[in-house]
Order: sequence, then structure tokens, then C-alpha cells
Amino acid sequence: MASRGNKIDGFFLAMVSLLTFSGFIIFLSASLGLLAQSSVSFGSMAMKQAISLVLGIIAFYVFSKIDHIWIRRSALFLFIGAIAVNLLLFVPQFSIYHGGASRWLGLGIVSFQPSELLKIAFIIYLAAWIYFAKDKIKTFRYGLLPYIIIMAILSVLLLVQSDTDTLLIIGGTGIVMLFVAGVPFRHIATAMLLMAVIVTGVIYMRPYALKRVQTFFNRSSDTQGAGYQINQSLIAIGSGQMTGRGFGQSIQKFGYLPQPTDDSIFAVAAEEFGFVGSVGLIIMYILFASSIFRISTRATDHFGAFVALGVSILIITESFVNMAAMLGLIPLSGVPLLFISHGGTALIITLAATGVVANISKHRK
Repeated sequence: MASRGNKIDGFFLAMVSLLTFSGFIIFLSASLGLLAQSSVSFGSMAMKQAISLVLGIIAFYVFSKIDHIWIRRSALFLFIGAIAVNLLLFVPQFSIYHGGASRWLGLGIVSFQPSELLKIAFIIYLAAWIYFAKDKIKTFRYGLLPYIIIMAILSVLLLVQSDTDTLLIIGGTGIVMLFVAGVPFRHIATAMLLMAVIVTGVIYMRPYALKRVQTFFNRSSDTQGAGYQINQSLIAIGSGQMTGRGFGQSIQKFGYLPQPTDDSIFAVAAEEFGFVGSVGLIIMYILFASSIFRISTRATDHFGAFVALGVSILIITESFVNMAAMLGLIPLSGVPLLFISHGGTALIITLAATGVVANISKHRK
């Protein structure tokens, strides 16, 4: 039975706080690299991230107070709403084209990345569906088929945005959730095969995706072109050696490393804090994930358990994909290092999602 007087899980709250504020400090250091770019203001960038951090903390607090049972009852409307927001990208008056893709909505003086909202709405809706279907989730009609339909819709929305990485992370998170829910392995294998077919098709149809894969297998083939970012990233990481150059002392962020506050921010952190600091950061993410796994296993209802599981899988997968790409272990991706990379939408939505998990932790066995 739930303990009504429970507070937010202390270990989970500590890990969220540690990642959030450590991430902001790392971001401030990485932002110093913008001083080498006359077109970008360090002060404005830092202020925007600070505002996003404050809004994210408010979102965490608000969602920690909202009973997750209400969220379950609103899951379908949240998912439809997230899809509707993403459809606004097809409206030229709202869509912002940047970096070869239309992934942002312009809302006056601010911009918003709707795919971030879609990630969490997907997890909430799938968790609600698993709760609704219960034992029937093991059947094709109530398990694999709904997942295929949902992913077909999301594939159209995200591939138009040239956001294959987000599609893969969402799809992979859904597969793990269904597997834990008891969907037969043959259905899981079918879902994985379909994802592989989609990814293979995207790689061959989109030159930039194929170039990423080719660069992964041969980084020295185009060191000033497609291989520039990964080679500069490895130089930064290697320069950090065991204990790093020291906070704020990265050299690569000053005009050498592309996107030092975005995709490449882990390389900046590794250069400044070295192997020890990099391992420490990875351990923080692992402890954060383990704290949510514990909340999931102690949740008093299936919906809460699967929302917590989904949020944990999503955040840890996306963050580790970013780090693995910077280490050259996988092809380069466009996903951020959550809690740390520049991007107000990602930070606010991530903290809102952890706020939902915080509410779930109040209702534990």
C-alpha cells in the first residue's frame, strides 16, 4: 500500500540536484568558448540557460505536486497535444529552419523544440496503455500492433524534422518498456527489426547520415570536413589526461571544437576534468538512473512504475549516446547531453519529467 505521508525519495532528489547544478557549471565553462565567436554573446547565452534552469526547477516543483494518477487519465490528450505541437513545424510562419533541419518553433522572442515534448508524452501514453491493457499486452493486438501504429506516426513527424536520433531513442525506450511489461520476445524482435529497416533506409536515402557512418569507420578520411568534429573531440578528451587542465581551462572550446555548448560539451568537460572527472560524470548518470529504477520497483501502480522506467531509460540512453559519440564509439549524433548541453527546451522538459517521477516516489510500497 502507498504511504500517503511519504516525501520525495531523498537519494533521487539528491542526484537530480547534483546533475542539474553540475551541468550548469560545466555549461558556463563551455560557454566561455563563445568569446571566440564575435557573433555570439557569452552573457546572453548564460542568461538564457539560467532562465531555462529556473523554469525547469519550477516545472519540477509543479509536477512533483501533481498526482500522477491525474496524468495517467490525461495521457491520451497529452500525447495528441504533443503531436499537434509537432505538426506546427509544417506551418512556415512558426517553423525555424536551422542547421539543415526544421526542428524549432518560433514563439516571439523564444524558440521551442517540440520533439522534446513528444518524448515525454510518448512515455506517459505508452505507460498508460500498458496499465490499460494489463495482461492483454502480451497479445499482438494490444502489444506490438499499437506500438507499430504509434511509431509509424512518430516516424513521419521526426523524419520530416531530420531527427532520426530522437526517433531511435524513443523507439528503443518503448521497446524496453514493452519487454519489461511482458510482451513476447518474438514481438520485441519484430519491433527491433522494423527499427533497423527504418534506420538503414534513412542512412541510404540521406547523404548526411551515410557520411556520419562512413566517418565513423574512417575518421582520418576527411579531417577538415565530415571528420572534423570527432577528431577535435578526441583531441580535447585526450588532452584532459588523468585529472584535466582545470575548470575553465579547455583550449579546444576556443574556436576548435564545433558546438562546445551543445553536442560537444562532454569533450569540453573531459578536457577540463580529465579521465577522473569524466568517470565521475558517468557515475552520476548511473546513480541517477538507479535511483529511478528503485522508484519504479517500489511504485504502487503499474502506470507509475512504467513512467519512471521510461524516463530513466530515455535520459540515460540519450546522455550515453551523446558521450559515446564524442568518444568515437558510435557515429556522431545530434542528441544533447541532458542536464548539461545548451537547450532550454530539453532542460525544462527533462526537469518536468523528473518532477513526475518525484511525485511517483511519494507513493511507494
